[in-house]
Amino acid sequence: EIVALIPQIKAKNNTIIAIVSKQDSFLAKHADTAIYVPVEKEADPLNLAPTVSTILQMAIGDALAICLMRLRNFQQQDFAVLHPGGMLGKRLTMTVGDLAHLEYPPTVYDKDAIEKVIVEISSKRLGATAVLDDAQRVCGIITDGDLRRMLQRGGDYRLCYAHQVMTGKPKIIDQNEKAGVALDMMRKHNITQLLVVEGSSANYLGVIHIHDLLREGF
Repeated sequence: EIVALIPQIKAKNNTIIAIVSKQDSFLAKHADTAIYVPVEKEADPLNLAPTVSTILQMAIGDALAICLMRLRNFQQQDFAVLHPGGMLGKRLTMTVGDLAHLEYPPTVYDKDAIEKVIVEISSKRLGATAVLDDAQRVCGIITDGDLRRMLQRGGDYRLCYAHQVMTGKPKIIDQNEKAGVALDMMRKHNITQLLVVEGSSANYLGVIHIHDLLREGF
């Protein structure tokens, strides 16, 4: 395969750097630079299976790659562009808006009865809903945990309203923030949802759940 590839590589004016164990090999003769790595013997008893040779090639290849990274000042952002599907790529490129539930955001108003809150949380299946005031501003969040604590306190829950159950000043995150930052916030505050907002206006857009992040491998 290498014999067939070399003419194609040279036709595109690419530089060939070869790692060889024989200085007079076809690859060594046709490479622009040949790194000679003698292999006296493979590790297997028959001296047939590529073992020592493969380890040496991998080590030298890694060393060359690291040298090139330093020479070109290769940064994390460059790695992310070339490997968008990898973990580093996702942490550096994927935003909250890419993963959040923005199409049908769970929403109630501070004066809504608790029965409406229960229906909204159950139907959207995100374990929480944002609470807005009359000016459409976020004023709180109600989670399924808040509902359980309300029931544990006793009394007629049907007389309760959203503003009596909600947690004020909820944790919010901008839709353009990196998704990895959302996970860091959740872990720091021991929560599983964040309300997603739009820039400096802080207009409510939706919810991102920790499961959205875990599904992507964060």
